[in-house]
Amino acid sequence: MAEPAPPTGIRIGLSAVVIGLRLGEAVVLTTRAEDGSAALPFGPFDPVRDRTFELALRAFVTAQTGFRPGYVEQLYTFGDLGRASPRATPGPERLREVSVGYLALTADAAETAAIVRPGGEARWQPVLDFFPWEDHRQGRPPALGPLDSALDAWVEADPRRRARADALFAPQADQRWSDSRVLERYELLYEAGLVQEAARDADRERPALPSGAPMASDHRRILATGLGRLRSKLRYRPVLFDLVPPTFTLSDLQRGAEAITGITLHKQNFRRGVERTGLVSPTGRFSTGTGGRPAELFTRSAADPLDGQTLGLPLPALR
Repeated sequence: MAEPAPPTGIRIGLSAVVIGLRLGEAVVLTTRAEDGSAALPFGPFDPVRDRTFELALRAFVTAQTGFRPGYVEQLYTFGDLGRASPRATPGPERLREVSVGYLALTADAAETAAIVRPGGEARWQPVLDFFPWEDHRQGRPPALGPLDSALDAWVEADPRRRARADALFAPQADQRWSDSRVLERYELLYEAGLVQEAARDADRERPALPSGAPMASDHRRILATGLGRLRSKLRYRPVLFDLVPPTFTLSDLQRGAEAITGITLHKQNFRRGVERTGLVSPTGRFSTGTGGRPAELFTRSAADPLDGQTLGLPLPALR
């Protein structure tokens, strides 16, 4: 069989990683691909019709899902060959697809149903269902046992891989887990052939490992980029407030931070750190929905904290 002709041009696509908090979990807005797998909202950029990438992104996310994104920032441009996407489009034009990823945050996920549009395919899915090895809130996740063994076999073929695998997956008790290196871990698992997308792209049998729910084309790679970016930003920008309602308890804020980072935070240290930054102000009101003692409600401070410095939230390491 003759090899397909190489791509003759470029088509720009836009992918949206829309993250929110729902029922104590970080969730991402997904649609369904033709093969039934989860996909990010995605659409082509029309250079004639669309004035900016961001306006085009907002328009097709709303059209596909019925959801209007709030905060949006550009993530990265994905254009590698050799993956299911970006790939050449079918037909005589043979356009190579380049995808521009965006990260969008919303505080509205908690107020909407899991299925965003009744009868449609858009829904909120837990982010960590796609990356089960990233959830350390209850200790080292069970998914890492089989993955560590599979990585050991992969390392045996080339011992030079050991340092990289250990740095990313921290299999020993004295090794430190870095929550922000989400994309690097996913890329290593892809390279080692341990995620379903790698087997799909190479036309091999899919591995029987707890490697998370697959996504269409390279959308799990884009989602990994978005989650890693968000985890990093929590430490130097107060983006968590874009995920919570206008009033919240400090426990709400801590659960949100834990859901995003996948790590457990020390309660008193977290609260002292939040109050020290000046990022929150008490409202004088209390929540009665905690199931126990009423908890004080806070809001984001209107004043610039600490002489105008823009700070993130205190996120201690794993304990």
